[in-house]
Amino acid sequence: MSKLVDNFGRQISYVRLAVTDRCNLRCQYCMPAQGIDIVPRKELLTYKEMYRIIRVLTELGVNKVRLTGGEPFARKDFMSFLEMLSYNDLLDAINITTNGALVSKHIQTLEKLKKIKNINLSIDSLHADKFAKITRRDVFPEVYKTFELLEKSSLNLKLNVVVQSGFNTNEINDFVALTKNKNIAVRFIEEMPFNGKGQRDTEENWSYTKILDEIKSKYDVKTVLSEKSSTSRNFSIENHQGTVGIIPAFTRTICNDCNRIRITSTGTFKNCLF
Repeated sequence: MSKLVDNFGRQISYVRLAVTDRCNLRCQYCMPAQGIDIVPRKELLTYKEMYRIIRVLTELGVNKVRLTGGEPFARKDFMSFLEMLSYNDLLDAINITTNGALVSKHIQTLEKLKKIKNINLSIDSLHADKFAKITRRDVFPEVYKTFELLEKSSLNLKLNVVVQSGFNTNEINDFVALTKNKNIAVRFIEEMPFNGKGQRDTEENWSYTKILDEIKSKYDVKTVLSEKSSTSRNFSIENHQGTVGIIPAFTRTICNDCNRIRITSTGTFKNCLF
């Protein structure tokens, strides 16, 4: 069987598919307050087109897919698409990245779809007022409810926390504390400081090293051996059920072993989101 290999000799085995460009939140590091010019619905890939694209890619060696957006659960009939995609016998895992605001009622169904392995929940603050300031939406209670339900479910849960200078850096170790009694992975993501017009001003550069130093100021961490293609550098803490990771999204020390390809909601292929 032919394999999908890029010009650097990296075999592609993981596809990241945006099922929509629409989102119900307006996170300040991601989108302007008024939103973006969303594409007309007729220009979005249909679910049948998405299924066909994923099928072709799996025949070329891709065995994992991550579904993102925008917010994937904001697209009508997304759960039906998940069920459809589960019939692809060449897929080992279907993973989802979500902001959690529309998910709680679907968790039991997600658990029944055996190929759905990992849910990445984006949550940048544990305080409702700060969460509202970051996302420009008052949905923290629903997102936290989703977090609690997912943590008790059979799904593997990762929390994605974008570290934002001047907003949530004082919560880094509060998030680490969650791993004490919860079998979750908390992953801190370097902010990519772009606003559509170039880099935005930040009070401090919260790089991978600075984030790790902040964690080490309170915890004794040990490096966890991760998959070669992992986007995060992962750590364990003694007597903690969960783990902690840092994703160097801006300083980019993870490109050598990248095995991913990206597809936008309109069908554009990108070999890198950077």
